[in-house]
Amino acid sequence: MEIKIINKSNHPTPSYETTASAGMDLRANLSVSITLKPLERAIVKTGLYIALPEGFEAQIRPRSGLAAKHGITVLNAPGTIDADYRGEIGVILVNLSNDNFSINNGDRVAQMVIAKHEHTKWHEVNVLDETKRGKGGFGSTGI
Repeated sequence: MEIKIINKSNHPTPSYETTASAGMDLRANLSVSITLKPLERAIVKTGLYIALPEGFEAQIRPRSGLAAKHGITVLNAPGTIDADYRGEIGVILVNLSNDNFSINNGDRVAQMVIAKHEHTKWHEVNVLDETKRGKGGFGSTGI
């Protein structure tokens, strides 16, 4: 699938790191570094603009290394970029660690996954079909 992209950053256009990768890394496009204090959040711009085909979304997800090593994650994970959005892609990062964390121009801050989705039509009913799980919610299937 081809997707139109405008790259106003000085960084490479996102690409897959391996042939089996689901996501492409997004890089910070900053004129000045950002320091996130513990529990602080910021929108990190990427310099990227895309035009997705209808029926697709771009999901913005955390990078596992940043989360595991530094406590940095995408606050609204996964963030969704809709097919009709034409603005600059921004990533909402939050620092869940106890230490300050600096984000510099060109740092890989998140990953983007392109996913197909469906629109639904609701069919209102008075009763739903029974299942083995039933109303069992959070933790009902065990650890």
